[in-house]
Amino acid sequence: MGNAQPSVRPAQAGRTDGAVASGAARRGGRSRRAGGGSRTERLAPYVLVAPAILIIVLLRLYPLLLGVNFSFTGDGARNGTPVGLDNYLELVDDPLFRTALGNVGLLVLLLPVAVAIPGLLATFIYLRVPGHRVYRSVYFFPAVLSPVIVGAIFNLLLAFDGPLNAALGSVGIGSVDWLGNPDIAMFVVVGVHIWATFGMALVVFLAGFATLDSALLDAARVDGASLFQVIRHVIVPGLSRTIAFVFVTTMVGMLTSMFGLLYVMTSGGPEGSTYLPEYYIWIQQGQMNRPALASAASTALFVIMLVVGLLQVQLLRRAGRED
Repeated sequence: MGNAQPSVRPAQAGRTDGAVASGAARRGGRSRRAGGGSRTERLAPYVLVAPAILIIVLLRLYPLLLGVNFSFTGDGARNGTPVGLDNYLELVDDPLFRTALGNVGLLVLLLPVAVAIPGLLATFIYLRVPGHRVYRSVYFFPAVLSPVIVGAIFNLLLAFDGPLNAALGSVGIGSVDWLGNPDIAMFVVVGVHIWATFGMALVVFLAGFATLDSALLDAARVDGASLFQVIRHVIVPGLSRTIAFVFVTTMVGMLTSMFGLLYVMTSGGPEGSTYLPEYYIWIQQGQMNRPALASAASTALFVIMLVVGLLQVQLLRRAGRED
C-alpha cells in the first residue's frame, strides 16, 4: 500500500502536465488566430473606405487641381499660355464680379434667417405646439420641386400685374416691382430659395432632436420655463453640433444651388444686381467662352466657401463653449 501511492502520483502528474500542455497549445493556436483576425479587422476599414477615397480624388480633388492650374492660363489668343495672376486681377476689376461678391456678403447676413426658419419649425413639431401637425404635413413639399418650377411659379406670383400685387392693391398698397427693382430683387430670390430648400434642413433638425435629452425638457417645464427660455437654454446648447452642420450646408447650398432660380427669375438682372459667383462662372464659361477666367472665379468661390465655412464652425464652437 505504501508503494502504491508513489506510483499513482507520477501518473496523475503526467496526465496533468499533458492536459496543461495541450491546453496551452490550444490557447496558443487561438491567440494566433485571434491575432490574424485583429490584423484583418484593422485593415478592413481602409479597404472599405478606399473606393470612396478613390472616387473623391479622381472626381473632386484632381479636377479641382486642374481648374486651379487652368486659372493661371489665358483665354482666346493666349489660350494655354501662362498669364500669372492676370485672370484674378481682371476679376477684381470686373464690376459684375464685385457685385457677386457683395451678394455673397448679403447671403452671409441672411444665413441666420435661413437656419432659424427650419429650426423653429422643427422645434414646434418636436414640442407639439398648436399647428405642429400642419407643419409636419407640408414642410417637405417645396424641397421636392425643381428650382426651375419654383422659379416659374414665383415669376407668376411676383409679376408686376400678378396676384401678390393685386392683393396689395386691394388693401390700398401700391404695386411693387419685386423682380425689377435692383434694391429688393436679391432679397426676393433669396427668400424664394429659403422657402424651396428649408425642408432638408428641417429634416436634419428633427434628426438632431432625436438625440436631445428629454429629461432636460421635462426639468425646464417643471421649473416653469417659457418657450423662449427652453429654446435658448436647452434646445440651442443641446443641438449645437446640428446647428453648426446646418449653418455650413445651408451656406454651401446658397452659394452653389441658386443657379436655377437666378436663371429663371432674373437672369442676373436687373442691372446685374442678382449676380452670384456661380452665375458669373456660367456666364463666362457658357456665353463669353472664357474658361480660364471662369476657372479663376471658381477657385475664388471655393476659397470663399472654405473660409466662410471654417469661420462659421469656429464661431459656433466658441458659442457652444460659452454656453
